[in-house]
Amino acid sequence: MSPAAVTNLLMKLSERDIAILESLRAHRLLTTNQIQRLHFGRGHATITAAAGATMRVLTRLHDHRLVARLERRIGGVRAGSSGVVWQLASVGERLLRTMHGEKQRRRYVEPTPAFAAHTLAIAELAVQLHELQGDGAVEVVSVDTEPSCWRSFVGPHGNVEWLKPDLYAITANGEYEDHWFIEADLATEHPPVVVRKAKVYQRYAATGAHQARHGLFPAVTWVVPDTARQRAIQAALAADKAIQPGLFRVVTTDEFSELIRQGHAEPTATPDAP
Repeated sequence: MSPAAVTNLLMKLSERDIAILESLRAHRLLTTNQIQRLHFGRGHATITAAAGATMRVLTRLHDHRLVARLERRIGGVRAGSSGVVWQLASVGERLLRTMHGEKQRRRYVEPTPAFAAHTLAIAELAVQLHELQGDGAVEVVSVDTEPSCWRSFVGPHGNVEWLKPDLYAITANGEYEDHWFIEADLATEHPPVVVRKAKVYQRYAATGAHQARHGLFPAVTWVVPDTARQRAIQAALAADKAIQPGLFRVVTTDEFSELIRQGHAEPTATPDAP
């Protein structure tokens, strides 16, 4: 996309339009409802009015081929427009790539149902962080999405490993900062898989790299759908003697916002180097 084309297109877009595109770039997929909560939460007399304004803006962006609807809705037909899932379209991708000075094209195709469900679950947690800040409950210092939240490190045997959280966030309440590695769990993996990832977190913590930069290690938090899954993950972590108690938290989706409000109950433990 040429500089002239970018300038011409930008003249047709508002700051909120660009912010919506940037949100889709960061999260890859968002529902209409999530976009509404991120960008239309204030300035409307009713939720219905906000929903109408959201759809009008998204329809206009769709007409410009800046955003695209997925075929599948979250919640089915009954969800209506709030369940429509959006991603960047070709023109939107080229516009942001040019604005960010990037050359490598990102491909946006119709994702699998499993990928879409997990991606939207991660986005939902980020939206809730945004809402907590909007309510004045916490200050959200930063939220890093995939892949910018991933970390590479040298493991105990000299091999390069990758830690791939779903989100990395820093929140603040008064003078205190809380750091979080967040995993959105949909109960689709067996508990031993979760335990194996917990051990990757432990190996990363043992390098001391994050602590050297920030003075602490983040609270590693799995956010699960219900208490049955919560008990299953907690039991699997407790049963493995290689897992260090106190490093990991498992909360339900209903408990997530309150956890962020309260912050760390205790300093996060750090595993000893192997």
